[in-house]
Amino acid sequence: MTLKVSDLVGGYSQIPVLKNISFEVNPHELVGLIGLNGAGKSTTIKHIIGLLEPYSGKVTIDGQTLQEDPQVYKAKLAYIPETPILYDELTLKEHLELTIMAYDLDYKEAWKKAEDLLKMFRLDKKLDWFPNNFSKGMKQKVMIISAFMTNADIYIIDEPFYGLDPLAIKKLLDLIEKAKDNGAAILMSTHILSTAQEVCDRFVMINQGKVEAEGNLKALQQKIGSNNASLSDIYFKITQGENEHE
Repeated sequence: MTLKVSDLVGGYSQIPVLKNISFEVNPHELVGLIGLNGAGKSTTIKHIIGLLEPYSGKVTIDGQTLQEDPQVYKAKLAYIPETPILYDELTLKEHLELTIMAYDLDYKEAWKKAEDLLKMFRLDKKLDWFPNNFSKGMKQKVMIISAFMTNADIYIIDEPFYGLDPLAIKKLLDLIEKAKDNGAAILMSTHILSTAQEVCDRFVMINQGKVEAEGNLKALQQKIGSNNASLSDIYFKITQGENEHE
């Protein structure tokens, strides 16, 4: 399934943060949503998952908007937020059962997938723990497990690496690669450009609420006329050039 953002204008107040944002994410593809803090990455994601409503433009999954059928739209999405969102009164096991109910998953199949993920992230002995016993990294792992046990068609991942140790980052990237191979479309927001350069198929570069460039690394290198430029070099070249004209 294809995620498409079309001429999206939106934000939090009368003055729009996003200014005619357009891009798409296709099956079998990991797209990096690239930008510095405040560029508009998280605002874009909040529109995609339905926390914000566009002033104009639209977001569709295979041509269908959230407004047309919220339940079907959201069932196709799995979201890993930058800041883990857990309920203090629920154990890890209860969080996973809540995910099963929310996505109407087959209980046995979902638990088998969850058990594999729990072992992968070394949380299989923590099912009776409450969130206040977890470190930030452990909370982030709960978000990752909850997302990937759904077998969603589209994954939205917002700055996922904070608090994760190198082994957990490797496991997350392996899960992303497997989901992509299985046909998922994945959008990952990050400003850790070195990692994005290694793992993403394409990039959407956002600066001050606008898409400044889009394409794979080779296309972006050609755009700035440097075949050896890193993603970081490209981003700063493009955004600094834009800022100089303002």
